[in-house]
Amino acid sequence: MNKFYLLFCAFFSIYSSAQEYAVSSIPQNLLTNANAVVREQSQDYILKSVNEMTITKKQVITILSAAGDPFATVYIPYNPTTKISNIKVEMFDETGKLSKTFSKKDFSDYTNNPSAGLYTDDRVLVLRPVSPKYPFTLKTTYETSTSNTIYLSNFSPVRSYNMAVEKSNFSVTNLSGITIRTKKSDKPLAKVSENKQGNVWKYSYQNISAFAPEDLSPSIDYLVPGVEFSPEKFTLAGKQGDLTDWNSFGKWYFNDLITPVSQITPEIKAEVAALNLSGSTSEKVKTLYQYMQNKTRYVLISMGIGGWQPMPAAEVSKKGYGDCKALTNYMRTLLTAAGIPSYYSVIYSDDSVISFDKDFPKLDGNHVVLMVPTEKEQIWLENTSQRVAYNHLNYSSYNRNVLAVDETGIKIIDTPVYKPEHSKELMVAKVKLAEDGSIISDANFQFTGGQYDHNLSLMTLKTDELKDALKSRHFNLQIDDLAMQNLANNRDDAKISYDLNLKAKSFAKKLGDDLFFPAMPFYLPVSFTTNTERMLPFETAFPFQDDYEIEFTAPAGYKFADLPATSDFSTEFGSYSLTYKMEGEKLLVRRILTIKKGIYPKEKFKDYVDFRKKTATKDNTKILISKI
Repeated sequence: MNKFYLLFCAFFSIYSSAQEYAVSSIPQNLLTNANAVVREQSQDYILKSVNEMTITKKQVITILSAAGDPFATVYIPYNPTTKISNIKVEMFDETGKLSKTFSKKDFSDYTNNPSAGLYTDDRVLVLRPVSPKYPFTLKTTYETSTSNTIYLSNFSPVRSYNMAVEKSNFSVTNLSGITIRTKKSDKPLAKVSENKQGNVWKYSYQNISAFAPEDLSPSIDYLVPGVEFSPEKFTLAGKQGDLTDWNSFGKWYFNDLITPVSQITPEIKAEVAALNLSGSTSEKVKTLYQYMQNKTRYVLISMGIGGWQPMPAAEVSKKGYGDCKALTNYMRTLLTAAGIPSYYSVIYSDDSVISFDKDFPKLDGNHVVLMVPTEKEQIWLENTSQRVAYNHLNYSSYNRNVLAVDETGIKIIDTPVYKPEHSKELMVAKVKLAEDGSIISDANFQFTGGQYDHNLSLMTLKTDELKDALKSRHFNLQIDDLAMQNLANNRDDAKISYDLNLKAKSFAKKLGDDLFFPAMPFYLPVSFTTNTERMLPFETAFPFQDDYEIEFTAPAGYKFADLPATSDFSTEFGSYSLTYKMEGEKLLVRRILTIKKGIYPKEKFKDYVDFRKKTATKDNTKILISKI
């Protein structure tokens, strides 16, 4: 009887497990738009003291098709202050039957250098399970023990588009007596359930449907809900710190992370002295900045102090390379040696704006720049590129704030606000039309602001690559011949410019004895999908202005007939104008398109598409030239 009972229990346990992970048990609403479904995930943090924390993680995820394969790879990061144990991965078939198991020996162990770091002591265990058929389910469990208590993780249930979540749990057990701040960010996608009892806090999300990326979808971080945690006392790579407020944290950051690697050596003094700096503060900063750019190159360095401490400025000076932290700190040290104060500034670099919360101090951010205060203005330096202009931030770094660190603590300072006219493409062209419909064009292009950033890569291309890139850019023209000349990167004024000469056929079409052609030879057509119901808000993350002026010359024996009407209209998304003017025998066409930065509700997407369709229609306005 007892044996039968034990056998029955074993059978029931296996049957229950199979039922639990059977794909057929996934709620139907979670399958829509999903390449993978998180059946269950849990993260349990136990903060034992200022320098001791354990984490138990479990995830059960069903991969529905080959499109979900990226979600099947198991990544387990670790470093010298983190130990991983009890790793187990189980694979289940469509019916929920266990088909294969994996342990730590099945993982590959790599240097964790996603940015091709030269030096890093971060490592990652990687397992890429392969199933003979879809769908299949993976259950991963492991435990972590770490002294880096500052990394009390965010609880964010969704990490990607096309992923649904059945249930997700997170708990914090605080045995340390340290105060932990929390910050909830609910979104329309999902709201968190919270249960706090004494020193045990529990959070959960359930039944979050997958959402597919749509045209102009915002950053995933903008859409996804979550809970953030920040302990007031912490340890990072053996160093204890204070997150009571931003100033306490900033003083720790400056004294423990920045000062030890910012020594002004005799060699650094000699570097600065050799430059014979003169003029205004801005002129001195520019000389030092362009000297630093010409001397160094970007290489990821991720060693020591959890990857947050720069390598010593003296090493950067000697070796000529570093990552954003190292190059920024080297530049800061050069300025200090010249008697010019500056702020080592941590920032979120992202297409969507992500700013620091002034009321929620926390170690975060993904990039570092330098801010130099002067009597006239703040100077902003992006230190990772040898080509970027002086006092110019990349488009993914403006319109937000930074953590500006110095010996007094942290100041939260706003970066410059770029308006559309600051991110400008200015084009002046002369177009000669031939009777066979072909054109010869000579044009000058200039790009500033964010459009400067987008065109900076041209400086890295060879002649043939440049030719191919511009043919691709102007694919709407049937180009027979193309030549670029005078490509220049003005690093003083953040401006890319070049001349473009081309010949294209079939630009103008015959209409009896007359010819007609579109008003805009140079533009990038855009199209957006509106044939399905919009599910997400949309973002015009990149404000810009395109200002085109074209002088058309008719072929011999032809004249410009009646000119189209002027167009001029504005919406909340931007504005457009198109004007025509005769100057002697030549026609001048001026077109200005302005797109504002903004995040808008999904209900306005059709209005935005209508605006862009209208601008495209006006760009394609036909101009008629008649045979005399």
